Amino acid sequence: MQTTKKDKIINDPLYGFIKIDKGLITNLIDNTYFQRLRRISQLGLSYLVYPGAHHTRFHHAIGCMFLMENAIKQLRSKGQRITNKEAESLKIAILLHDIGHGPFSHALEKSIVPNISHEKISSLFMYKLNDIFENKLSTAIKIFNNSHKKEFLHQLVSSQLDMDRVDYLNRDSFYTGVVEGNIGADRIISMLNVINNKLVVEEKGIYSVEKFLIARRLMYWQVYLHKTVISSENMLIKVLKRAKELCSKNINIFTTDSLSHFLTNNYSIKDFKKDDSLLHKFAQLDDYEIYTCLKKWTESKDLILSKLSSMIIDRRLLKIQIQKNKFNQNTIKNLLEKVALKYKININEAKYFVFSEKVSNRIYNIEKHNINILTKDGNITELASISDQFNINGFHKKVEKYFLCFPNDI
Repeated sequence: MQTTKKDKIINDPLYGFIKIDKGLITNLIDNTYFQRLRRISQLGLSYLVYPGAHHTRFHHAIGCMFLMENAIKQLRSKGQRITNKEAESLKIAILLHDIGHGPFSHALEKSIVPNISHEKISSLFMYKLNDIFENKLSTAIKIFNNSHKKEFLHQLVSSQLDMDRVDYLNRDSFYTGVVEGNIGADRIISMLNVINNKLVVEEKGIYSVEKFLIARRLMYWQVYLHKTVISSENMLIKVLKRAKELCSKNINIFTTDSLSHFLTNNYSIKDFKKDDSLLHKFAQLDDYEIYTCLKKWTESKDLILSKLSSMIIDRRLLKIQIQKNKFNQNTIKNLLEKVALKYKININEAKYFVFSEKVSNRIYNIEKHNINILTKDGNITELASISDQFNINGFHKKVEKYFLCFPNDI
């Protein structure tokens, strides 16, 4: 276990100087598992569209913790009882909420470790750290898993208006330069309150909440689901799929020790719980690991692996078309045949270069945690029934779009 250090100050480009509590929180930040987040990009390959988007999960986690501290102060100032232990645990829960992200964040989620979400791996990391730090994270884990008696504590960490979303919208807006994502974080936090153990927003903050939802919608389609980002990240998924296929056939390719372990095995969450070493092996994976392999794979004898890797490294991405309806199967078939002929590969191999899938997004899910508004007369009203600016039901509807990727030279 690490020794306690002095208070730290981090200069954040969004919030200025952030003071880090000495003791447990400082030691958690210094832990190797958390330091790995410095090497995990927040927005995957979005920098190929927005050159400034090189910020990391480390930036985001620290920012979330800062906002959480402000939220705690606001709720306490309104008479809400949050003990010092609960306050520390809240900051730990939000600090570690993304610790389970793999390389390139969402881009490779469920690719390196199939069918296991980053939330589940985050939970495993928290239990592991709880062992390392002699059960001092037990309350934070209860908050994270929503098993704490005070439900609003979990809502501050994970809900439709949590500190995670408030930070990543502002942070991603700042680093991409997409100003539409900028929201009034201070205003939103100052309007928070707790009624009947649930988080609410005071009515005078409703316009800030509406702006928050609009900003989230714009950021999804301008940044997170930008067509070039979709193309590049799906290409990265295809590269790992090809590497895994080659490994399954015992074809020798370059790979690092830690990545090789996951390319040659398909682990379940049960495997992670049984074998403590798997989590440590996963913790060795980061963006640099993937970049190292991509650079070496550009020289691979396998055409698919080398071509896709070179296209990502040199930003010669697959062309992409997006539309509301499914693409015609004859169109896809013709493209596959052309690629197979041009690259001298079979149809199944051509599917690494020609593929069509769909993306979807729902900005406000009224079936989950609602955003509740505390009206001036003391009543609690769901946002959808009080907003007069736009149709919330339109934000609840899942928007689906289909995309088709294929080589530029076809």
